Amino acid sequence: MQVFHSVDAERGDAQQWDVARAAASAAIAAGEVICLPTDTVYGIGADPFNADAVTALLSAKSRTRAMPPPVLVADAKQAARLVDPAVQRGEVAEIVHTLIENFWPGALTIILPAAPTIGWDLGETNGTVALRMPDHPVALALLQTVGPLAVTSANQTGRPPATTIAQAVQQLGEAVSVYLDAGTSPGGVPSTIVRLSADTPQQADLIRRGALNPSAIARTAGIAISEPQP
Repeated sequence: MQVFHSVDAERGDAQQWDVARAAASAAIAAGEVICLPTDTVYGIGADPFNADAVTALLSAKSRTRAMPPPVLVADAKQAARLVDPAVQRGEVAEIVHTLIENFWPGALTIILPAAPTIGWDLGETNGTVALRMPDHPVALALLQTVGPLAVTSANQTGRPPATTIAQAVQQLGEAVSVYLDAGTSPGGVPSTIVRLSADTPQQADLIRRGALNPSAIARTAGIAISEPQP
């Protein structure tokens, strides 16, 4: 287990960041789990195209395949390669574009139909992928280096998400190979998750309340968002 403190992709020590990024990249390539900062809470990440790495990710927080992890991307281009082409045209494409333009990078996770040839197994996704572009320089710099990552909050299931690297280490320990410490998470609240489909583009489902107000999302995109049933 390696812990890299005071990591800052923009303002910190460039040499230190290069060493930390190289260690994180090597761990991901080896199918291991890393811990990285985001704009909401700390997350643990792994290669989404490596089935063993995804299993290790879920095992690290005692989660089953019934709760598949979201995928973090560096930009909209990375996201586009992961979703069904049907989502990239027509009315739903315009809505997704509006959401990305207004809320990415940021605390909005969008669930969309996955590309049929995506070639990964994140768990019981029912053919979808949950995508987010985090608003954090360390996370974005890493995603630009290694590509999309399957990422879930850094905590044991049922416990509060870690907002500091110390909390993450305490909960996850040796299950994570590399920890990137960038100080206390600026947001502290997980992302809001909505689900869209090409069949009913004007109607989205609210999967999780989080940092963004669903009403603001609905108003911006001109759509209705259904609350989860109690």
